Formats: sequence, structure tokens, C-alpha cells
Amino acid sequence: MRIGLLGTGNVARALAAGWARAGHGIVLGSRRPDDPELRAELKELLATGVRLESSASAAADAEVLVNATPGGASVALLTSIGATALAGKVLLDVAVGFQEDITLTHPVVSLGEEIQQAFPDTPVVKTLCTIDRELMVDPGSLEGPSTVFLSGDHADAKRSVRTLLTDLGWPEESVLDLGGIVTSRGQEHYALLFVGIAEAIGSYGFGIRVVPPRR
Repeated sequence: MRIGLLGTGNVARALAAGWARAGHGIVLGSRRPDDPELRAELKELLATGVRLESSASAAADAEVLVNATPGGASVALLTSIGATALAGKVLLDVAVGFQEDITLTHPVVSLGEEIQQAFPDTPVVKTLCTIDRELMVDPGSLEGPSTVFLSGDHADAKRSVRTLLTDLGWPEESVLDLGGIVTSRGQEHYALLFVGIAEAIGSYGFGIRVVPPRR
């Protein structure tokens, strides 16, 4: 599958490496694709066949586009690419927006919803924003099973994203579909609890698991 990732930060790099190992064609999209310092930072990743291009170029040929940009800047970047260029592509959104005081940039309507409202012809699926970047691509490193969530209004798009989660090592039984894109509010707001847990245990390397009642 052709995957374009918007962003070149730690999350985008981890996901690019994980999906490249699974055999997907990966393009990282950046505002500064010709910056020699950035290319030097990404040297090892680019050596695996991952390409670094402009954000628009990363989106142009992608079957699935991944938003791994800072949540407060995501809609503006997507708008610069344009609704026409994004139409029909699955948009996998992993971003959560934080302000400097560690409050959310989207305290009422989630970023996932805002993106879907701004680009109605682009099916948005929210996932992977409840775990650290290392666990996104290595769920087997945990001592036991964990849960990863899906939110989105389009069944076909969710099926595509499920396949990509499987390619990162997530078992089918670990994927919990929460429902429509409105449920991405819960995923994004969990970020506040995530930070609290991380500070309490001294590590970001943990997952959560939904444990159903005994039947």
C-alpha cells in the first residue's frame, strides 16, 4: 500500500519504519524536504527506501494519508494541500493537540471531527493516539495484551486502517471500534490521563486494556 505521512517527528518516523518493514511504500511529507539537516537526521530511514518529499507530494500518490503533525497545526496544513487533492483518500489521524500549558487545543470538538468536517470527501479514521510511539509499532513488547481504538464514520476506511494496524503487529482482538468520528473525542482526551499515568509510573511505555465483565 502507498502510505504518505505528514510530519517528520518521532511519531511519523516510528510509523514510517514500521510500515516500511511490512513492505509498504512510504513517503514522509515535510515543509522542508530539501533541508540537508533534516535529511541527515533521517539518513537511516531514507536508506530503507522511505522517501522525503513535500507535504503535497506525499499526499498526491498516497492511498492512505497519515496525519502525524502537531494537532494545533493539522487543519491548516491539510488546507494548504487542498480538499481536491485529499478527496477519496483514507486519512489516518494520530495527532493530539497540546498548548504550552498542557491543555488540549480541542477541548470540545476533537481534531478528528474538525478534520472530517473540513474535508467531507476524505474519510477520517482516528487511531494510535492513546499510546507512545514505540508501542505503536511494537505492541508485543508489553507484558500482556493491550487495546487500540478506532473512530470513524466510514466502514471501508476502517477496514483499511485495521489492516495497517495488523501490519504493525496489533492482533485483531486488540482493536476496538468505538463508533463514529465523534468518539475520537474520548481518544484525544485520554491524552490527559496518559500524561498523568506516565508521570505516576515514570514511563511512557505502557498500554491500556479494555477488560470486559465475566459472562
